[in-house]
Amino acid sequence: MSFIDSIMAGLALVANVESFLALAIGVTVGVIAGAIPGMSATMAVALTLPFTFSLAPITGILLLLGVYKGGIFAGSIPAILIKTPGTPASSATVLDGYPMAEKGQAGKALGMALYASCTADLISNMALIMFAGILASFALNFGPPEFFTLILFSLTIIAGVSGDSLLKGIFSAVLGLLFATVGLDLVYGTNRFNFNDPNLMGGLNFIAVLIGLFAIPEILNMVWNPASADGKTRSLGAKWVTFAEYKRCFRSIIRGSLIGVFLGSIPGIGAAPSAFLSYSEARRKSKNRENFGKGEIEGVAASEAGNNGVAGATLIPLLALGVPGDVITAIIIGAFMIHGLQPGPMMFIMNVDIIYGMFLGLIISSVLLLFVGSISIRAFRYVADIPRGVLFPAVMVLCVYGVYAVNNNIFDVGVMFAMGWLGYIMLRANIPAAPFLIAFILGPLLEDNFRQSMLMSGSSPWILARGPITWFFWTVTLITVVAIVRAGVKGHRDARRQRRAAAETRAG
Repeated sequence: MSFIDSIMAGLALVANVESFLALAIGVTVGVIAGAIPGMSATMAVALTLPFTFSLAPITGILLLLGVYKGGIFAGSIPAILIKTPGTPASSATVLDGYPMAEKGQAGKALGMALYASCTADLISNMALIMFAGILASFALNFGPPEFFTLILFSLTIIAGVSGDSLLKGIFSAVLGLLFATVGLDLVYGTNRFNFNDPNLMGGLNFIAVLIGLFAIPEILNMVWNPASADGKTRSLGAKWVTFAEYKRCFRSIIRGSLIGVFLGSIPGIGAAPSAFLSYSEARRKSKNRENFGKGEIEGVAASEAGNNGVAGATLIPLLALGVPGDVITAIIIGAFMIHGLQPGPMMFIMNVDIIYGMFLGLIISSVLLLFVGSISIRAFRYVADIPRGVLFPAVMVLCVYGVYAVNNNIFDVGVMFAMGWLGYIMLRANIPAAPFLIAFILGPLLEDNFRQSMLMSGSSPWILARGPITWFFWTVTLITVVAIVRAGVKGHRDARRQRRAAAETRAG
């Protein structure tokens, strides 16, 4: 199928009221969720997922992508207005956004956040369209040994970059792999860890694990530490961002977008590191570097470009290789699987209409984000004052409904609450949940490709290093492990040095 034919096939899927409505509702839901302190884009996508089951595949996927896009941008609203990032990726926006709000320039800061977000989002989407197909064509050369080494590399990165502690990241990923083995054996069909319960024959329900791991711990945390949302509704100020200010920040926006695209295409990095790297680069190259941290509009532009530049790029490894780029795309891969679609290189051959329908929908979502965001800046600033005692019971109802609706099985609701308690313990112990979820998704693929490789080679492990592709992934995995261990050792030494210095200060 030619490029023009692919575009027309995709257009036939999305050129209807349902698709536009799904994108508009998704962006709006994402903006509302991102604007509420305590909620996040991840939780919003997780709670929206059950509502896509009865929709057409492209409509459901576009709905989730709209939530993703809106949620990433909207984290800047509470970050600027009340110094509470709606999402971790918006933490860098606080540095200059809140000081601008203190000066009565909240509207200007929010306007720049919106324009930078939409620009970066469009650049990220174009990168996805250009590179995903190329990478997928290359990935057709992959067999089970190549996929095994790729997934192992992805797990290494994800375990290493999630959280402050390497050991906690590895522990979380190993726990996710262990939970992924529950159910029937992939090759021989024998029972594993199912305690002869027929409900566990097919393994743990993905939606129950997902919602339990991310939504329930926040509710339990609110019960243990009851508090209303901080801050008051803030005046936006009379001034709005001007074209001259956007033009002055344009170079930083483009740079931040490209940083986001690069980091987003690497599985496991996420939006927060991209935002801080973009911010630090803008500060380093700016003529107004002394004003950064005191209310510099270029700082807001750079951080928002960095975190929104990731949004489209995280879909590159998802669509081309079947490997989620971050925790939100790990949720979105669940929507693909529920509709009988397997992301990866074969999808560009078997479901090219859905691929190009997504591409067109993503471009439309950038335009919708501009319109919805402009309205939401004025309307949703009041959302920050919703008491958590009202908000979280409503979220709990959505959680129970969403999980029960998958299979109409109360057992799945029990799994959700069990995973919720596990997630809460992990939250209190500062163990990251993202490696758990991604390892839970990738675990069966890792095992399946390993065992297929062993069957192909008559149990010879040398097949896992059979060619240049496997050599490459083994090499980068080894480099990553060495780099992570060195960083962990250095962090441990620095922490020990600080404790010793603090002890000497107290003694003196």
